[in-house]
Amino acid sequence: MEGNSAAPEKAIRQSQSLCAGEQKYVHKRKQIVLEALQNLGANCTANNVPHIALLGSGGGQRAAVGLIGTLYQMEKEGLLDTLLYLGGVSGSTWSMSMLYNDPEWSSNMDRAVSRLSGPGVELEQMDLRNLSDEADRNASNPYPIYNAIEKDCFTNGPIEGKWFELSPHEAGFTELGFFIETSLLGSKFKGGELVEKKPEMDMVKLQVLGHIDDAAEEYLRVHTVLEKLVALTRSTVKNPTALTDLDTLQNVLEVTKANHTEALWLEAKSPEERKGLAKQWSLEMLAAVETWTQSQQKGGFKTHVFLLIQKILPLIWHWEWGTTENYLYQHQDPTIPPCLHTKDRFHLIDAGMVVNVPYPVFLGDKRDIDLMIAPEYSAGNMFETLTLARDYAAEVKKPFPEIDDKILEERDWPKDCYVFEGKEKEPTIIFMPFFNRRNCKDAEEVKAKMEEFSTFQRPFSQEKIEFLLETAKANVKNNKETLLREINKVVLRRKERL
Repeated sequence: MEGNSAAPEKAIRQSQSLCAGEQKYVHKRKQIVLEALQNLGANCTANNVPHIALLGSGGGQRAAVGLIGTLYQMEKEGLLDTLLYLGGVSGSTWSMSMLYNDPEWSSNMDRAVSRLSGPGVELEQMDLRNLSDEADRNASNPYPIYNAIEKDCFTNGPIEGKWFELSPHEAGFTELGFFIETSLLGSKFKGGELVEKKPEMDMVKLQVLGHIDDAAEEYLRVHTVLEKLVALTRSTVKNPTALTDLDTLQNVLEVTKANHTEALWLEAKSPEERKGLAKQWSLEMLAAVETWTQSQQKGGFKTHVFLLIQKILPLIWHWEWGTTENYLYQHQDPTIPPCLHTKDRFHLIDAGMVVNVPYPVFLGDKRDIDLMIAPEYSAGNMFETLTLARDYAAEVKKPFPEIDDKILEERDWPKDCYVFEGKEKEPTIIFMPFFNRRNCKDAEEVKAKMEEFSTFQRPFSQEKIEFLLETAKANVKNNKETLLREINKVVLRRKERL
C-alpha cells in the first residue's frame, strides 16, 4: 500500500454479525436504554433489554423536518432513550447529519429545534466531517445507520448487491456481508487487498446522496441539487456581503432556468432529443454557476466558493455524488455478483428507489430488532414502503410481520398509527402516517397537504417548518400509550426468549 509498509490484515470483513465497534457501542447504549425503560415503569433487567430502532423515511424537507419533530417529542415523553438504533434514508439523513454534529444531541432536542428557527433558516448544514469521526463517541445517542443502494446492481444485479449501509464503524453490502472500516470508504482496493489509502467519503456526499432521484429528469435534479448547495453554503456564512453574493447566485439559477421554457422542451419530440436538451440545459446552468464563482473576489468567502467549484460542481457535471472506489473490485469470492466484481468504482444512490424506509438494514438476526418505530413521511401510496419491505424480506428470507391487505384500502385516509405485531423472530412494526385521519378531515385534505409540502420545492418557510414540527410532535404525543404498550410487549417477549 502506498505510503505504508503493509496493508492491514483482512481489510475486508465478511460476516453477517456485528463488527466489534458496533458491538461495544450497543453494549454501552443498552445501559442507557435500560434506565429509560425503568423510568417508564417497564419490568426490564439488563438481560432482557429490547432492541428498538426508529426508521426515518425519505421525503425531502418534509421528512427532514418531520424527523426532528418526532425525536423532539420522543425526548419530551421519555421515549428517545429507549432507542438502540436510528436509521435513515434520503431526506431523513439530512436531519441525522445535523443532529450527530452534536455528540449530546439526544439530551437536548430543544437545541436541535432551535436550529430550524429564525430568519433565513436553512435545514441543511455544510457538513465536512467524516462519518468515522463518530466511532469513538460515548453511547449517549442511538447508533446511527445511513443507507444507500448501488446503482449498477440496482439496475442489473441480484438483490443481495443492492442495499448498502454506512455506520461510524463499517460500511458495506447488507445482504452480501462484505464490509470495510468506514474510514476506508474511498480507498483503493484490488483482489481483496487495500492498495492505496485515500480520503474517506465525507458527509457532503452522503447528504446530497439523499436528494438524487433517478425518476426525475436530469435537468430537474441538477437544478434541485444546485439550490441545495446554495442553501448549504448560506448556512455556514454570516457576512452580509457574502449573503448578498449568494442571493445573486440564486438569481443566476432562476434566470437560467427561466430561459429553459416548457415550449422548448415540448419541441423535442423523441426521448433522445429530450435527453440531449436536458444535458445541454444542465451544462448551461453549471457554466453559469462557474462564471459566478470565478467572479468572486479573494477573501474569507472564497473558501466556500472554492469548495463549490473545485469539489462540488465536478460531481454534478459527471453526476458522481456517490461514486467511490469499489473495495470488492476483483475480489475472489464466488458470491460477489459481476456488477461489483468487474468494476473498480461503484455508485451509491438514494436507497428510496428500493424501499423509502430503511427496513432492510434492521431485518434478521444481525441486529435482532424487536421493535421498529416507523414514522412515515414518504410521498406516494401509503403502505407502499411496508409492502415493498415485506417483499424484500421474503426475497432475502428474513422474518417480517404479517400485513393484512385489508388495511391497504385505507391508504388515501390512513389512521395515525398501525401496529403490525411480530411473532417468534418477526419484529413488531409501529407504522405512523404523517398526514392521517386525526389531523386531516378527509382523503382530499391528506392529498392537499402532501402537495403543499411536496418533496421537490424551494426551502420551506418558517411557517411551513413550524407546521411540520407540530404535526410530527402531535403524532408522537397522541400515540404515546400505543408506543409504551408495544415497548412493554417486546420487553416481555425478550424475557421469554431467555
